[in-house]
Amino acid sequence: MEKVIYALWRDPRIAQEDWCSQLRGAVADKLVSLGARGVQVNVCDAPAAPGEQYRQGRQPRIEGVILLWLDSANDQPRKPFDAAIEVVCWRMAAYLVSESHVLINDRHPPQVGKRTKCLAQVALFACRKDVPRDNWIDIWRNSHSQVAIDTQDTFHYTQNLVVRALTFGAPPYEAIVEEGFPEEALTSVHAFYDAVGDDAKLAENQRLMMESCTRFIDFNTIDVVPTSQYLIKPI
Repeated sequence: MEKVIYALWRDPRIAQEDWCSQLRGAVADKLVSLGARGVQVNVCDAPAAPGEQYRQGRQPRIEGVILLWLDSANDQPRKPFDAAIEVVCWRMAAYLVSESHVLINDRHPPQVGKRTKCLAQVALFACRKDVPRDNWIDIWRNSHSQVAIDTQDTFHYTQNLVVRALTFGAPPYEAIVEEGFPEEALTSVHAFYDAVGDDAKLAENQRLMMESCTRFIDFNTIDVVPTSQYLIKPI
């Protein structure tokens, strides 16, 4: 089984909420009927809108992410899934990834068909070219992971190492991170950084997190997308 992550750009002819509803409704149902082993849909819908304060990246904005677990991500068996998604998108980019579950969401476990109670953040980025690949993977996986956990109120943390892009013209991301933060973080940076009522702790956690990220991330490539997460079909 292989995991494929699709970054999605909305067709501007479709209203944002209608588009989000289509992705987690008719499109998701089609992906299940095609035989996907697992389906998760993350969208920038109204409940996630306050989290826009955390967005980073370029225009046009990524407004949705679909995660699929397939028997094979090879071109031919994947084509029907690509077709089901791209019909409602202005653009899409698909990536084969290797996933590592650093933190499993035991605080607010996802429920099928419902919005997970959290700010679900997806970060897509390439890494510094002056840092050898083996080195940045080691920093990201074996050092930065703990920094992120220590400086943020994170309760879901999945690191996806991009194996290869699957679609033509896909941005050259090398890593895709899924994170879950408390609902309060949508409107409170203090809650995001696990520093409620403590300005000094907030500043220190922000400093430590930025210092760690700077070691390996190319900030000219990063897209941070605040979303709502919907589990459609568990593996």
